[in-house]
Amino acid sequence: MDTKTLFNNTEVAFALKNDSQLERAYFLFKMISYEPMVRIGTAATNFALKAHLPVEGLIRSTVFDHFCGGVNEEDCLPVIDTMYTKGVSSVLDYSVEGKEEEATFDEARDKILKIIKFADEKEAMPIVVFKPTGFGRFHLYQKLGEGQPLTSAEQDEWNRVIERFDAICKLAKEKDVEVLIDGEESWMQEAADDLCEAMMRKYNTEKPIVYNTLQTYRWDRLDYLKGLHQRAQQDNFKVGFKIVRGAYMEKERKRAEEKAYKSPICENKEATDENFNTCMTYILNNLKDISLFIGTHNEQSCYLAMEFMKELGIDKTDNNVWFGQLYGMSDHISFNLAKQGYNVAKYVPFGPVKDVMPYLIRRAEENTSVAGQTSRELNLLKQEKKRRRL
Repeated sequence: MDTKTLFNNTEVAFALKNDSQLERAYFLFKMISYEPMVRIGTAATNFALKAHLPVEGLIRSTVFDHFCGGVNEEDCLPVIDTMYTKGVSSVLDYSVEGKEEEATFDEARDKILKIIKFADEKEAMPIVVFKPTGFGRFHLYQKLGEGQPLTSAEQDEWNRVIERFDAICKLAKEKDVEVLIDGEESWMQEAADDLCEAMMRKYNTEKPIVYNTLQTYRWDRLDYLKGLHQRAQQDNFKVGFKIVRGAYMEKERKRAEEKAYKSPICENKEATDENFNTCMTYILNNLKDISLFIGTHNEQSCYLAMEFMKELGIDKTDNNVWFGQLYGMSDHISFNLAKQGYNVAKYVPFGPVKDVMPYLIRRAEENTSVAGQTSRELNLLKQEKKRRRL
């Protein structure tokens, strides 16, 4: 098969979807493709949930079930097991966002610890993930990143954040499960980067267990990557990186403008693509020190990674290279890569319906704003519907 047409194979992409699931996916992406519909739907959903209207069942049977694995980890098991029949692993992503209480942070830590134990018993779940702000207040990361001193109460609070990170990474190392730590906004990221590096120094002594995230829409990330690589070589620890393009672009640009500092975001999409591909090839060239999780829905970046792996003689099954996409999106990439024998994992969000809504709304808005993403999904779904009718 011509590798450049690999992702056009809809029979492989949608093998797990029956006809009604295919229709639902088509309907959802059709809705998402209309920006006014996303705005109205978002407002209506938020209102209905706040007013405690009985809409959870409707949300669950449409958008939630398409983009999420379930309301809890046990609920996700059918999704995990079914995808694994096609060689696609799962990264369970507890997608409850925007909470700021200590009890919630402890709850999130306990949830991730439970997922690690869960993953230890399931071959289909080699990786777990969490967000830094799932374990501590955004304000603390920001203050530290800006070099401001913490009050003694804040220092105690920060020590608890470190303890939560440490508990996760320690158990992950014991159980040999890899941990991806998500990237967030640039003005809190420096403190998160420092904490990730401290965990890598402690737990990535033999091989990468802890992975930080490079958001490559930031033009400074290649330098950061090279700097960390240098420190790792000097101090004898391994580095793990998930690379993505990034999720907070509008917010980043707006804040930079309001506060009159240089935007940390690449000037255009081409520059971001180039930065992503440069970071990716740098890591592939240094695989003995750095492991890579390629988080992308971009077909060209996947083709480039495949070509590079072939050139460098990197085996498709080498555990130092994984490809990842979000559940409910880009099945044409995930399932076709898996069929070729590459390591592939889907991020599978889960959590109570109302708590996961901010995540789902962001997904819908992102899909609307990424030119070509939704129309590509629609065309592939249309193609598969047509193929099944023949």
